[in-house]
Amino acid sequence: MKLPELSDSKLVVAGRVATLTFQRDDVRNALTGTALVEDILQAVSWAEGEKKISVLILTGDGSAFSSGGNVKEMQDRVGTFAGSAIEIQEQYRRGIQQLPLALHRTEIPLVAAVNGPAIGAGFDLACMCDLRIASTKALVGETFINLGIIPGDGGAWLLQRLVGYQRAAEMTLTGRLLTADEALQLGLFLKVVEPEELLRSAGELAARIADKPPQAVRLTKRLMKLAQRSELPDFLDLCASFQAMAHHTADHREAVSAFLEKRSGSYSGS
Repeated sequence: MKLPELSDSKLVVAGRVATLTFQRDDVRNALTGTALVEDILQAVSWAEGEKKISVLILTGDGSAFSSGGNVKEMQDRVGTFAGSAIEIQEQYRRGIQQLPLALHRTEIPLVAAVNGPAIGAGFDLACMCDLRIASTKALVGETFINLGIIPGDGGAWLLQRLVGYQRAAEMTLTGRLLTADEALQLGLFLKVVEPEELLRSAGELAARIADKPPQAVRLTKRLMKLAQRSELPDFLDLCASFQAMAHHTADHREAVSAFLEKRSGSYSGS
C-alpha cells in the first residue's frame, strides 16, 4: 500500500483504519499558512481510492486540534488574506473551501479525534467529519465574528445541521468558546475522554466500523449524505438500487453465513 507524500502531517495505517495527524504544533495546526489543507485533501482522496481502507481518523499533534486561520497572516495580509476582494474570494474558493466539498462527498467515514482547541475553521473541520470524539482538553468555537469576518469555509451551513439553527446562531453570532463537556451536551461530540484515552477510543470506534463489510460501509455513508438533500420517494428509489448492489456482493453472503453460524465475518470487500 503506497501512502501519499504529505508535508505537514503524518499518515499511519493499522488494518483498515488510517490516522492522519497534523504536525504543525508551532502554529497550533493552523489551516492557513501551512500545507495542512493540501495534506487533508490528499489523504481523503487517497483513502477514497484505497479499497483496503474503511475509516480515516483526523487528529492533531501537540496542544491543539487546529486553531483555524492564522491570525498573524490576517494582520499582515499575506497568503490567503492578500490581494483584492476578487483575489481573496478566489483563494478561498480554490483553497480552504475545497475541504468541505471533499469531506462532504467522500464515502469514507471520517472520525475527528479532537485532542485540544478546535477554533474557527479548525472547529468547522471537526464538524465536517461524521463522528467526533474529544479530549477533556478540547475547546471549540465558531469564532469568526470576533475577528470581524464570517465563516468562509461553510461553517454556517455545517453547524446548524448538527445543533439546530437557534443554537448555531447563538454560537456563531457571539463567537463564544465551549468546553468539551458543553459541546458533548449539545451533541457536537459523541463522547469526551481523558487525553491519554483519546486515540485509543477513536481507534476502537473506527475499528468497529472497519470490521463491517467494506462496500456496505461506503454505500451506507453515501446514502446518509444523499438523504440530506433528497425527497423521500427519490431517496427510496436510490435505496432500492444500492440494496440490489449490496445483495450481489460476496461480503453480503459471508455476513449472512457468519450470522447464522454465530461467528465473526471475514470480509474481502468484494
